[in-house]
Amino acid sequence: MDKDLKILIIENEVYLAQSIATKLSELGHVCEMCTSTRDAIKSNNYDVVLLSTNINGQDFNPVIETFKKSIIILMVSYISNDTVSKPLSAGAKDYILKPFMIEELIRKINHYQDYEKLKKRNIAYDRYLTHNFSSISTEHNFENIELPLFISSTYQKHADSFAFEYAKKKNLPLHFITLSDSKAMSEIESITENSLIYIIDLQIFKKAERKALYALLENKKAILSSSDKIEDDEFSIIEMKSENNIFDQGEILPIEEYVKFIVLNYQHKFPDTELSKKLGISRKSLWEKRKKYDIVKKK
Repeated sequence: MDKDLKILIIENEVYLAQSIATKLSELGHVCEMCTSTRDAIKSNNYDVVLLSTNINGQDFNPVIETFKKSIIILMVSYISNDTVSKPLSAGAKDYILKPFMIEELIRKINHYQDYEKLKKRNIAYDRYLTHNFSSISTEHNFENIELPLFISSTYQKHADSFAFEYAKKKNLPLHFITLSDSKAMSEIESITENSLIYIIDLQIFKKAERKALYALLENKKAILSSSDKIEDDEFSIIEMKSENNIFDQGEILPIEEYVKFIVLNYQHKFPDTELSKKLGISRKSLWEKRKKYDIVKKK
């Protein structure tokens, strides 16, 4: 649990409220107490609200509406529509049955803190991806697509846009994997068939490695992308072509990004001596670039 949380305890059993407040305060949190919902809604600046639904004659809806941005956990003596179902439907996060251990309460608070952080992060990522792909005018047709699907594109954003949009349309959790990662194969093997796997950098795999990869993908949902032309005819292949090349997309790559792109996409085509010469750097510098970008050179 994060330190210095501001917690409001709404409980008419004063001894219980004081006991909870003492234990949470010992953990570094700031606790305030009140015995009625009327007093509670005078302020809404709390991270967590612990609401007892056993206070007779109290309307909990104004409290839940007031603290809708807080983590509201119901403290209940018995489970019924009035004490649990209705408050949860109104916006409370969870409930805990009295008497309870403070460790269980903390576990619930931790869970919903993590959930809220992930939700905000996902919203930010979704907005970023939408913005990032807005320059791509290609409209994707997801009807009658058979997986695994292979995408051949010299411009990575085209393949990325397709994969992320497909996962969103199909409401599938997405796993992003680059084959330049030495742990890629073991990670692919561990992913369940109910997720979509998006695999990039297929161009760095040799024929034998691809065969092992395809065996792992059996009964899994996967989209694979390559900057080279894909000639594995037994699979569904989409070739995405742009009217402009990668350096004519309304953006100028920084030198470091250019070097990373060239090393990642052409190291399997040229020996290090020739690749470093084309980049205008030494072989030692090429090795340092690989180390910096965590690029694994396939034997």
